[in-house]
Amino acid sequence: MVLSGAAAAATGMMVWAIHSSSAAAPESKAQPAPKKTLENVDALLQTGVLQQQTHDSKGAARTYRRVLELDPQNKLAWYNLGVIAHEDGRTADARAAYEKSLKIDPAFESALFNEALLLKSSDPDRAMGLLERAIGANPQATTAHLHLADIWAKKNRDEEAADEYRRAVAADPSLRSHVPESFRDSLSPSPEPSPAGSTR
Repeated sequence: MVLSGAAAAATGMMVWAIHSSSAAAPESKAQPAPKKTLENVDALLQTGVLQQQTHDSKGAARTYRRVLELDPQNKLAWYNLGVIAHEDGRTADARAAYEKSLKIDPAFESALFNEALLLKSSDPDRAMGLLERAIGANPQATTAHLHLADIWAKKNRDEEAADEYRRAVAADPSLRSHVPESFRDSLSPSPEPSPAGSTR
């Protein structure tokens, strides 16, 4: 089961996905953990998620560290530690935790997205790479398209920005209000010719 919670942040459209154990880590060639350990890890992850949802971030962080004592390769514990640090404004700690999660699962969309948000202002090129990887993992990652478009727009690459804004709004029309006014006219795709070559 994946539990998700949303927390608004001062930087705009940030949605925190708090992950529990059912978002399974990729298969590893390491020896499987004993069933009892896996049960303990699952129970601890559920406890950590509940602690985060009730705003006990210190308790949740302790719980996730306990998970990592039992299972050092648990991408969810690393990711959720990153979310806690991110919410607390500890960007270096958040990045380190997201990176550890991504070493375990390089296509972990939530970690890619959150790390990209951390870097969007300070290192836009790195943020773009992370957003592109998130989109590669999930082409319908609407907010990743939106943030990628923002970066293109700041680089004065209007054609690329317009393409990304179109993708975001096509997948989720509610994002239209987040598109800068100067790009809203480009949101409707031009009519495609019919097979006979005329437009309908």
